[in-house]
Amino acid sequence: MVKLAKGEHVQVAMIGRDSLLGTLSTMGDASALNTAIVLVPGVASVMDLDRLRIAADQSSTLRTLLTRHGLAVYAQVQQTAGCNAAHPVESRLSRCLLHTHDLSGDYRLLLTQEAMAQMIGARRNSVSLVANTLQQANFIHYSRGHIQITNLDGLRQTACECYATVKAQYDRLLGAR
Repeated sequence: MVKLAKGEHVQVAMIGRDSLLGTLSTMGDASALNTAIVLVPGVASVMDLDRLRIAADQSSTLRTLLTRHGLAVYAQVQQTAGCNAAHPVESRLSRCLLHTHDLSGDYRLLLTQEAMAQMIGARRNSVSLVANTLQQANFIHYSRGHIQITNLDGLRQTACECYATVKAQYDRLLGAR
């Protein structure tokens, strides 16, 4: 998440169970303009950056994997910026739910309307209206911070091309998930 001047947070990228935060920090400056926020419960590990840098310096395979992962996340950041600027809320929310499903491996997501609004750069009331529309279409079941994805294909049809674009980049750079 990036914190804007008015205190608003907007999601710029998501990582999940098969990801690593800060991979490009192994190649230089560890300063970041973003904040990591855990949105979906799960297990995570923390690794000392210096130890990871040393391991990457000793293994070209690890260095290549870290670079490719960083490029995949960077592609996601670029696509998300364009998506949030150009596409309707319904398409963005569908994209985000699909991506969250991919990263968590679960059809049940614990996400509040406020969290979803931050994820797609929209207002909470817009998310409420769109979530209701997606529920009426039987793509999701939504109730107070609990989302059950009930129709992946329906969400894919509602999502903009950004979901498929980012997924294709991840698959190309890191192998199919």
